Amino acid sequence: MRQADSSPSRRAFLGATGTVTAVGLSAGCQSSSARPDRSDASDAPAPTPPVSPTGRYQAGITLPQPAQRNLLAVVADLVDAGSVRPLLAELGEAIGKLTAGTDARLMGLSPGDLTVTVGVGPRLVRKVDPALPGAKDLPRFSREQIAPRARGGDLLIQICADDPLVIPVVAAALLEQAGDRIRERWRQSGVRGPNVPVDKGVAAPRNLFGFVDGIVGPHTKAEQQRDLWLAGPAPVAHGTLAVLRRMELDLPRFAKLSVAEQEAVFGRRRASGVPLSGGTIASGPDLGAKTPDGRYLVPADAHARRAHATAVGVGLMLRRSYSIDGPAPGLLFMSFQNDIRTFTSTLTRMDNSDALLDYTTTTASATFLILPGFDKQHPLGSGLFS
Repeated sequence: MRQADSSPSRRAFLGATGTVTAVGLSAGCQSSSARPDRSDASDAPAPTPPVSPTGRYQAGITLPQPAQRNLLAVVADLVDAGSVRPLLAELGEAIGKLTAGTDARLMGLSPGDLTVTVGVGPRLVRKVDPALPGAKDLPRFSREQIAPRARGGDLLIQICADDPLVIPVVAAALLEQAGDRIRERWRQSGVRGPNVPVDKGVAAPRNLFGFVDGIVGPHTKAEQQRDLWLAGPAPVAHGTLAVLRRMELDLPRFAKLSVAEQEAVFGRRRASGVPLSGGTIASGPDLGAKTPDGRYLVPADAHARRAHATAVGVGLMLRRSYSIDGPAPGLLFMSFQNDIRTFTSTLTRMDNSDALLDYTTTTASATFLILPGFDKQHPLGSGLFS
């Protein structure tokens, strides 16, 4: 049975989320709490700066930068859609206490750079207004093997932190807060690979294929206003749209390719992330560049070409990818954008002939409206569910 097929108890859930710790440590991502004790207190690492959960936008999307190393995504349904407003308000209050370190359920752990990001699914958005962004379900695509429970959902709780110990503790606290008002669909923990500098203030991790992942995106404030954050209508302004796709990767078959063949699949150099058309890692691929004999330097079916925003005719998406080790080696792909067509049009074009998709199988899929930011005067979700 696939991980997404079951609806485990909270005790089972807490045990499963503990894999975040194992994954993080096996990848060499030790938190300060996992490092050996030092006799000289002056050698102790500086405390991790906290990330405020309140403000115009929810934390865990553009802040912190770079993103934390560990993630847990929980997807659930509401048992009674009428309970959404008080549930979200309670979750917002709990998030404030957990990130501030004042919640006893943290067991004395420091929250560090903990962020919790909450989104609601299309069914709940449609109940408010079917015309709102986030009201549409994702279409089905090829190369999917998705069980019914692993498609869609009413609620997303994304928990991120550098310290892997914090994540299962926070998950248990938030699930207790939700109580019997939610029913889990699926969940996935993941870890980001080592960061590679891309540009000033921008870094991206390597994925299980060994390539730098998430180089292109709305990194500047202007790009984020244009392509990431929703500008309106009022109930959703300052929110964004999230897509989650869990994929199994055919690592053995990909590993049998030569480095040159692997680079042709991605359209970038494996070691440096530089496009095959030249330049720097931050350079956009030159899709018109050709060899003297007329062949494209970035192959026609390369991922860098098929997913290129200009070629697709859409805006940029902020991509976050996390490597996973179960139920099979793979990737939890997350994208944030202010128009769902940015994702659907891109994947439709990739579906036709993207060499990378030959090595992936999608096993879970969902989309959510990430709610606008909140504070004490404006509880989480209060603008939408008034």
